[in-house]
Amino acid sequence: MLREDDIEKKVILLKLLLREKDESVEDALKALADTKMATLEELKKLLEELKKDGLVSKDGNLTVVGESEAKKAKQEFTLWE
Repeated sequence: MLREDDIEKKVILLKLLLREKDESVEDALKALADTKMATLEELKKLLEELKKDGLVSKDGNLTVVGESEAKKAKQEFTLWE
């Protein structure tokens, strides 16, 4: 569903997959913004696109499809190591 060049979206999905139980979506996005990958505003826009595409639910949890995409991203990034 995601294109190969959707790196930022893949990272967001992976972060949501791996976030701590007490970590909010906002906290997860702030942590990504701290890496200078993108601004918080840009990350929020990408999150909205992920929601629109059905990968993230309205409450910020991964959908079944989103979890599948996040796991694919995890494998892809692991290959880069």
